[in-house]
Amino acid sequence: METKPYLDGASEKMELAVEFLDESLARIRAGKANPKILDGVRVDYYGSMVPVSQVANVATPDARTITITPWEKSMFREIEKAIINSEVGITPENNGEVIRLGIPPLTEDRRKQLVKQSKAEAEQAKVSVRNARRDAIDALKKAIKQGMPEDVEKDAENEVQKLHDKYLKQIDALFAAKEKEILTV
Repeated sequence: METKPYLDGASEKMELAVEFLDESLARIRAGKANPKILDGVRVDYYGSMVPVSQVANVATPDARTITITPWEKSMFREIEKAIINSEVGITPENNGEVIRLGIPPLTEDRRKQLVKQSKAEAEQAKVSVRNARRDAIDALKKAIKQGMPEDVEKDAENEVQKLHDKYLKQIDALFAAKEKEILTV
């Protein structure tokens, strides 16, 4: 019997966990202007909720400012309302042509809070990777009952463990980079 489907399934789940962590960490603002903090903000655009980036040009002219230039004048009010009601925590400034978001410097307490939040996200990704490993190993153990040789199953288990270790290293690296970014003043 072939072990490849089990390994591919586990690898795919682990890869998705790492990608999700990467996106989650990008949304955590670290004192620098990053257009990705607006990814979760949805704007009512003719009856459907769309990301800000689909109704406006989002740019970072400097390290402390995000500018939003709506493509239609009617969107100014909608974008401002969506940002105020979101979890971004920044009050937009509107001069009639551009909406500016000034990113305030982070306090020491806020930095520690963001590191904790990032660590929780990383821990969640690790749990997902471990669950993928467990599911793959359980499936391999069931395959023994269906006629897979035990030595083949053991080799496949070792491969799943190697995948698990590889993805945990990636998660640790992502968290370490985000922690450094947050703690850099």
